Formats: sequence, structure tokens, C-alpha cells
Amino acid sequence: MCGPAWRRSPTGTSSRPKPVTAVADTVAESAAGNRYDVAVIGAGPAGMAAAAAAAENGLHVALIEGGRQLGGQYFRHPAPGLNEPWASQLHHGWSRFETLATRVETSSRIDVLFEHQVWAVEAGFNILTDRGPIAAAHVVLATGSYERVVPFPGWDLPGVFTAGGAQALLKGNLVLPGRRVVVAGTGPLLLPVAASLSVAGAKVLGLFEANHIRGYAKHPLPLLKNPAKLLEGADFARQFLRARVPLRSGLMVVEAQGTDALEAVIVARPDGTHRRRIACDALAVGYGLAPQIDLALTLGCEHKLLTDGTVALRVDTNQRTSLPGCYAVGETAGIAGVESALVEGEIAGLAVAAGVAKSRNGSPAALRRRRDRLRAFADVLRARHPVPPAWRDHLAPDTLVCRCEEVPARAVAEAVEDLGATDARTVKLLTRAGMGWCQGRVCGYAVACLARRDPTEPPNPADLLAAAKRPLARPVPLGVLAEQDRRNK
Repeated sequence: MCGPAWRRSPTGTSSRPKPVTAVADTVAESAAGNRYDVAVIGAGPAGMAAAAAAAENGLHVALIEGGRQLGGQYFRHPAPGLNEPWASQLHHGWSRFETLATRVETSSRIDVLFEHQVWAVEAGFNILTDRGPIAAAHVVLATGSYERVVPFPGWDLPGVFTAGGAQALLKGNLVLPGRRVVVAGTGPLLLPVAASLSVAGAKVLGLFEANHIRGYAKHPLPLLKNPAKLLEGADFARQFLRARVPLRSGLMVVEAQGTDALEAVIVARPDGTHRRRIACDALAVGYGLAPQIDLALTLGCEHKLLTDGTVALRVDTNQRTSLPGCYAVGETAGIAGVESALVEGEIAGLAVAAGVAKSRNGSPAALRRRRDRLRAFADVLRARHPVPPAWRDHLAPDTLVCRCEEVPARAVAEAVEDLGATDARTVKLLTRAGMGWCQGRVCGYAVACLARRDPTEPPNPADLLAAAKRPLARPVPLGVLAEQDRRNK
């Protein structure tokens, strides 16, 4: 890994706003035993928008964030003290973050609680964090998403990153994953990842999209209703043309090669034909995102299965879930991008405020129409970027499926074919796949797919739901549990 060769800002200064100071380091300081009008869990784009809208309409808000900064994964930026470059080089629409951060910073009604890991939410919205409980009358879930991972031979080599992991390394630490990078997988996330790496000085040897992009012609209406998305795509195309980044569709990485670290990748069509070896020192590979909904599922919120095999929360026109007082915004309601997340945050914040004021106004119809247009566009993306089922065909017997517990594909196949496992839970019990540190976040999708004997069948929805649900959303120190037990007594 290496540092990028940055271009300096024309002014010689960073455009990143100063870090927001945590209004309270502990819950005791922030709430003083009082109940917030609304707690927003997650300080990414959707959460920030929800908190700002609610506060601007008179509510006292707790904005709870597990990290140390505003912005979430999308607007991740270097920690204070790093000699960061002009931030807009790594972000599209950076001015939106600056505006939103100012709204949050300057509000006297928002308590920003950094480094508060939420591990459960009890009935009545008693929010359990590793730094004590937080009580609220309403809750907005803006917990974002995590990457969907597909294993392949060599994916555990040093130098192989998820697409989001490579981007996080660059945005948060100003470190390139390598000098000669291949970007591969499927979905729109690959575009900003390749663009950021190129801007930072990496030689992007190719962007390989597993699906064919010509299918977009079958969905003209959502495309025409979102011209900004088309312009964004054209801007990426110009960047790649200028940087000489080859774009190839219908090809995927089927193998990573190397002894002690990544040395090359093999790209091929999903059926294994047209194989090509590319020497590189880093691979950023991504197969889309999955909503982070474990907190909502433990609360009993209704969910839905989307066409791309992800499980999302069911919400109404004002982002309300099936549980009264609970709202879901951004990726929790289905992956739809930052513009949709920002709009949904505004809608939810206004809806909560209207509910507290017993007003029928709610959110403006124009916001809801914009959200619907963006969601329709996201539906097209889901339809055009499925995970190719043929990924299973490229697994070797010794390819690790669960890296935490070091469970190879051979063991999963034996559980299904020889021991009669018909679901992911049985595979887990027989092999320990999904019992490690990540609790199935990395291998859950792959195990659900491999639990099917017929590779053409999609994974069982019950298996996908089980992979998304866990009683504790985050690791919890025993001391925190003991303190919780003491409080309950």
C-alpha cells in the first residue's frame, strides 16, 4: 500500500469542514436522564438529513454515531491531523455534505454522540449503547449497509479488497491499496471506486462489470426521469476516457493469483470462457450492498425481499416502518444511493416533527415524488446488476467460504450433498460457517447460495433473512452487559 500523489487545491487549503465536536461524550452529559424527542441512529447522509430536519422543526434530537465523524461511509473523510488534500477530489457533491454538516453543527437542538455503538433497541425505544442507554420517543434507523461478498479462489490473498474497503482506505487514510489496481464485480459502486483510485494516482488497469450494460435500454422511463443520473454516468465515462481506464462488461474476476500477496487476477466471462490474466498488485471487487437492518428486525419491523436478493425494511410514504414511532431511511429501506438517502432523511425528519405537533402536513409532496423517482431508478439498477449465479462454478474445493472459521467450499458441499443440509442454518451447524467474528456478515450470502443444491435456484429468502438478523447488532463488552443488568434491577 502506498500514499497517493495528490493534486493540490487551487487555494492550497482543504475544503473539508472542521470536525464537528461531539456535543456530549457520555449519555449522562447529553440527556441528563431526559428523553429525546427522536434518536437518529447513524450519522451518514440520511441520518444527518433526518436529524437536521427534525431539529429545525423544534425537536430535541440525539444523533448517535459509532464512528468519530459525521458523513458515514459515503462522506468518509480523513481524520483530523492528516495532511489531507482537497476533499472534493474524492467525493461527488461534496458541497452537499458541507451544507448538511453546517446544519447539524449549528443546531442547539442536536446532541451528536460519537463513538456510541448501538447493540440493541428495546421496546419503547430504549437504545442500548456501549456507553449507556438513551431514551427517545421516536427512532430513525439510518444504519446504512454493508458489502455483499462473493468468494473466489485467492480472494483471501493480501491485496484483495472489497470495493468499499478500498475506497474507505483511500478516503479515510489517504492510502492507496496498490499502484496497479483492477476494479471488478457488479453495480454502480464500481464507478466512484475506480474514479477515486485513478484521481489518487493509481493505475486502474480495467473496470470489469460482470453484467452487460446494454440492458438499460429496456428501462427508458426511469432513466429519462433522472437526467442527473445520466449526466453523472457521462461524467464518469469522461474521467475514465481521460485516465485511459478500460471499461469491459460481461467479465468477472474468477481467480486471484499470488504466493504471499496478490500478483495477478484472471478475468473471464461468467461461463469461464475468454479467460485473461492481468498482472496487478491490488484488486477492488464488489457485488453490491446489503441493508444493515439487524436492529429493526429485533424490533419486529416488517421486511421485504428485493429483486437482487437483499432484505430491506418495508416503509410507507413518510418512511414509517410497521412499528409505530420507528422510521427507516437510506439504505435500510433498500439500496438507492446518496440522493435518495438525503431526500428520505428530510422526509422522515419532517414526518416525525409533524407527528409530535399532531399536524397532518407531514413531508412535502415534492420530496416524496423525488424519492419515488430515485427509487424507481434504483429498481432498474437492481434488475441490471444481479450477482451472476455462475460464481459458484469457479470455486475450488479449498476456496475459503467463511474466512473467520476457515471453512472451505469442500466442507459446505459435503454438508449439502453428503449430510443432507437443505438450509444455511444446518450448514452453519455442520461446518461453523457464519459463527466467526463477523457473524455471517461476510459469508452469509454465499452460504445461503451454496445451501441450494441447484445452482440455478436463488437463495432461500429465509436464509437471507437469518443472515441479516442477530440478537446483538455489535460486539458487547461483558462489563456493559453487567451494568445493563444492574440498571434493570
